[in-house]
Amino acid sequence: MTSTTTSTASHTAAPVAPAANAVLRVPPASPAAAAAYFGASLAFHADVSDVASALAAGGDPGFVVIDSRNTASWDQGHVPGAVHLPTALIPEQAERLLDKSVPVVTYCWGPGCNGATRAALALAQLGYQVKEMLGGMEYWIREGFAYETWEGPVTPTADPLTAPVDSDDCGC
Repeated sequence: MTSTTTSTASHTAAPVAPAANAVLRVPPASPAAAAAYFGASLAFHADVSDVASALAAGGDPGFVVIDSRNTASWDQGHVPGAVHLPTALIPEQAERLLDKSVPVVTYCWGPGCNGATRAALALAQLGYQVKEMLGGMEYWIREGFAYETWEGPVTPTADPLTAPVDSDDCGC
């Protein structure tokens, strides 16, 4: 690493540090702030692997899964056992379909869609405990988890770039 100094007849400037790279241009948060942020993030989010594992364990997983998409999308494919509750219908149908004492996990299409976030907000505003399933239906399918369509069940092949090969556990 080199430093640059500027000299003039009247003064000498302090060394100039090289510009930080894009990653470190904004310094990392303190460990305490990072712990608070990431802890909060886990309170708001679940990933498809954890949801699938809890559902596959049998019995009551302790939460209900909500598909917040429209009927055509639901028919195209949805998480087995999910409740179909489009975001626009939450205010009028949530209390009929859901128990406020049971946490809710919302999902929509995928990471490029904020429909699950909008559904989670609508449910939270009605008094439900809610998490959003990161990755949505896209990553449910990419990770090779079975889903249901209007024609019946489908078990896709896992994308090796999103799911562990020859293992049920990615280690995270």
